[in-house]
Amino acid sequence: MTPSEVIDLAQSKGAQAVDLKFCDIHGTWQHFTVPVSELTEDLFEDGLGFDGSSIRGWRGIESSDMLVMPDASTAFMDPFVEIPTVSLICDIEDTITRDPYERSPRGVAKKAEEYLLSTGIAETAFIGPEAEFFIFDDVRYRSGSNECHYFVDSVEGIWNTDKEEGPNLGYKIRHKEGYLPVPPLDKHMDVRNEMMLTMIDLGLDVEAQHHEVATAGQAEIDLRYSPLLSMGDQMCLYKYVVKNVAFRAGKTATFMPKPLFDDNGSGMHVHSSLWRDGQPLFAGDLYAGLSQEALWYIGGILKHASALCALSNPTNNSYKRLVPGFEAPVILAYSARNRSAICRIPTYSQSPKAKRVEFRCPDPSANPYLAFSAIMMAGLDGIQNQIDPGEAVDKNLYDLPAEEAANLNTVPDSLKGAVDALAADHEFLLKGDVFTQDFIDNFIELKNDEYDAVRLRTHPIEYFMYYDI
Repeated sequence: MTPSEVIDLAQSKGAQAVDLKFCDIHGTWQHFTVPVSELTEDLFEDGLGFDGSSIRGWRGIESSDMLVMPDASTAFMDPFVEIPTVSLICDIEDTITRDPYERSPRGVAKKAEEYLLSTGIAETAFIGPEAEFFIFDDVRYRSGSNECHYFVDSVEGIWNTDKEEGPNLGYKIRHKEGYLPVPPLDKHMDVRNEMMLTMIDLGLDVEAQHHEVATAGQAEIDLRYSPLLSMGDQMCLYKYVVKNVAFRAGKTATFMPKPLFDDNGSGMHVHSSLWRDGQPLFAGDLYAGLSQEALWYIGGILKHASALCALSNPTNNSYKRLVPGFEAPVILAYSARNRSAICRIPTYSQSPKAKRVEFRCPDPSANPYLAFSAIMMAGLDGIQNQIDPGEAVDKNLYDLPAEEAANLNTVPDSLKGAVDALAADHEFLLKGDVFTQDFIDNFIELKNDEYDAVRLRTHPIEYFMYYDI
């Protein structure tokens, strides 16, 4: 849409308000709302001022004046607001220089696309994420100086086989047996369908929805691939829809990577490919039908994978999922079809347009703008420096002999390890000023604080293990 078309949309739908949404460093939408009378063509040129000092991870009160700049192409009628409301995704600009704010994740994604074009390697990076999440019926948690606990519940949870439900009708999903069962085992088909149809109504191109592996309502809804910036926008809208449809149904949805012990966590496998002049660059006659550029792209991801994890797996909880041999790929290897390799080449189709690289360790706690940009930058570095990914490993990496496993490297097993890797290896992100040194330094500081927040707290399992020492 153009600004004038957004204004026409507001008039035709009887809009009374305009909601201005923008993404913080942690990947969460923030917003404020103005009356529809503020929706003029000048709004798209001049923006609106706001105080950014209280936004997590942004600069302090000494430089807190900022501008939100609505992007007319992102307009949609918000289905979760009582009065008719036009929502717009916004960029953030400095009020003095009018430059993009360097800590704005959407600004990072825009610079990533501009940098890709400047390299001459390709014109478009297509991204296709597969985000998973849980739908729970109840969630309670508390952390204090003298107590720490959490509790989640689901009508599907295997732990409820003997619960008084008046009556309990059974059909609980056993651990790791939740992949694609039909109702009545799958109790969230209607909720997921509502999520899917709402996404479609809002312009998202949905490929499929289904139950995922874990008990207790694990789900996945897949979007068709799209250019990097567009997919960042879409993933923010995707999360907004999932959470609000669940809430409206009296349930709660979470993209926390590992909310349950002893069952699968939620990942976000990220498929990517580069195109130039309308043609795919990753199709060729080398391994698995890949081009040399695709293999170098894989080489870049494998080289920088540990640093990438700080952005693609950015929470302490992420590393409860990244456990060797358990569920998520952690070994730095690539393979066709093989889901135990951290980089996989899907083989569903032999069409050149389907050739892509799947990076399998990311999870949905990642800020999509940052994760997608960083993955592309790592792959570009591989192409620019012709990084050899080595030989493919076409065997189950979860069950290797000890002597073979010892020769393979893995991603970090903690947020601290990933952050330290990013501190040591981020030059590839600074190219084209896509990520700035200020952004990297600030991000590292934020994540070290998060790591300490968990490291310094007593864990309930420690009482179980050590109280009677």
